[in-house]
Amino acid sequence: MDTQELLTRNVDEVVTEEEVAAIAADPAGKRAYVGYEPSGVLHIGHLLTANKLIDLQEAGMEVVVLLADVHAYLNGKGTFEEIRETAEQMRAQFLAYGLDESKTEFVYGSEYQLEEDYVLDLHELELSTTLSRAQRAMAELQGGETAKVSHVVYPLMQALDIEYLDLDLAVGGMDQRKVHMLMREELPGLGYEARPCLHTPIVADLTTGEGKMSSSEGVTISMEDSTADIESKVNSAFCPPTRDPEGDLENPVLELFEYHVFPRFESVLVERPEKYGGDLEYSEYEDLAADLESGELHPADAKGTLATYLDELIAPGRAALREIRQD
Repeated sequence: MDTQELLTRNVDEVVTEEEVAAIAADPAGKRAYVGYEPSGVLHIGHLLTANKLIDLQEAGMEVVVLLADVHAYLNGKGTFEEIRETAEQMRAQFLAYGLDESKTEFVYGSEYQLEEDYVLDLHELELSTTLSRAQRAMAELQGGETAKVSHVVYPLMQALDIEYLDLDLAVGGMDQRKVHMLMREELPGLGYEARPCLHTPIVADLTTGEGKMSSSEGVTISMEDSTADIESKVNSAFCPPTRDPEGDLENPVLELFEYHVFPRFESVLVERPEKYGGDLEYSEYEDLAADLESGELHPADAKGTLATYLDELIAPGRAALREIRQD
């Protein structure tokens, strides 16, 4: 695939197509980032954006991973010492998962967010941004919690990070969209350029196909999971044999194939006994999805295959996490 297709595959939104096309035309040395609030253990949501970072590295771009310790502190996630410990766990897991260490810069927010220039720019943003605008940006991030003043400052800092990390491209899930739009609206007022953005999908709830898969609500898949855990979770996943005609439900099994497995493997082999039709091999996600809908591929076979490939992706990070905890 060409560079632009590699940059934009498996994203829900490109802001804007023209700006991202310009990066695709000359990606070498360009810098992209995702910010993560340290939580210790990577889960499917982290890994979806990490897959996109791997795509960007393959295209020749440099990647910045912001381990957002100040953001985590503002969100009540512990002391800086505790947050740093979980951040180091995340760093090891990202590298084990497949990020190229030579092309990845890990940055703690506290390395620059407490400096005078940053703080003064943050105050400028506070002056120029209405409370309602900041609240809209934080709504997707706080999940209905009672808002504190720190929560309103949080998205303003995210917007400013994109300037201070010297970035060419911002990457995040669709839940980051409002923050990125705030960045594009407000940074020019400080004399800085708005940056283009890529927004990755949110995988549906594993058991129902509704809403989003969440580490805090319901079932998710993380690097803490054993092979047996992954098999159990995937085998109990919602996987209808046909598409929902109303469009209200997603198929999380297919989403995990599309966003996690096919970007990382050249082909996918479904092993079946000869009496059930023998093995099936897919090099394209669309072919697997079509076979599932037609009945050629049984949901049970799709789930077993998915569990195998997810376990292969997660195993190195699981080992890294185990090693850290033994030290």
